[in-house]
Amino acid sequence: MQSAKSASARVLAPIGVALLAVAVLVVISTSLGDGSNGDGRGDRGGGGGQKKERTEEKFYVVEPGDTLTTISDKTGVGVDKLTRLNPDLDPQALISGERVKLR
Repeated sequence: MQSAKSASARVLAPIGVALLAVAVLVVISTSLGDGSNGDGRGDRGGGGGQKKERTEEKFYVVEPGDTLTTISDKTGVGVDKLTRLNPDLDPQALISGERVKLR
């Protein structure tokens, strides 16, 4: 009886390890994403972290839940440039309706 249990354990243990490895890979791959932003156009950033200017607007009006990163994604103006253009802007306390200079 004991040998039947150990034989089945010897077979099931590697299968369990393989399933665990597959589960870990799935979790990692879904958390990293594929560079898509959900609209089918993929990553919008330029090479080396540089973003192309996509807007002709002079200002962006902050909406509820906006961060400098989301504003950068929406307008195409890099976070570094936003902070340079708006030195008095507190990125931790953006206020809905506040205007952010884009150029």
